[in-house]
Amino acid sequence: MSDKARQSHTTPLHSVSVAGVVVREDGRLRAIRRADNGTWEPPGGVLELTETVEDGVRREIFEETGIKVSVERLTGVYKNVTRGIVALVFRCHPEGGAEQLSDESTAVEWLTPAEVDDRMGEVFAVRMLDALQGDAVPRIRTHDGRQLLGKRAAG
Repeated sequence: MSDKARQSHTTPLHSVSVAGVVVREDGRLRAIRRADNGTWEPPGGVLELTETVEDGVRREIFEETGIKVSVERLTGVYKNVTRGIVALVFRCHPEGGAEQLSDESTAVEWLTPAEVDDRMGEVFAVRMLDALQGDAVPRIRTHDGRQLLGKRAAG
């Protein structure tokens, strides 16, 4: 087997996704209920090859919610070890637009942190709640698609 063929079998391939935690003045967070599986999540999706990370965040939020945002800061990096997805999550501020649904969302709501914890699975709730932390240090977390691996409070 050639070195190139060997490398293609052992080199992991990862997908990069982006998501935005849109935080309103009153502390409520923008969430969508996905059309494909009914789960509540922050708006986001796969980063396109030719776009910047910030442009991808703005595009995904606008496509799924109708809201235009400014991107404030990176709040977390989350790796799904089961699916090979690395998600970059950013805190955002609403700048305008009109609320709407999309082919990807069946509901769009402003949730309190308690509602986030109630409605979302652990791996998505932690992304939303990490964005509320006052420090500027992004959290780095690993999960299997359902549960965090390691301590929930780990930074």
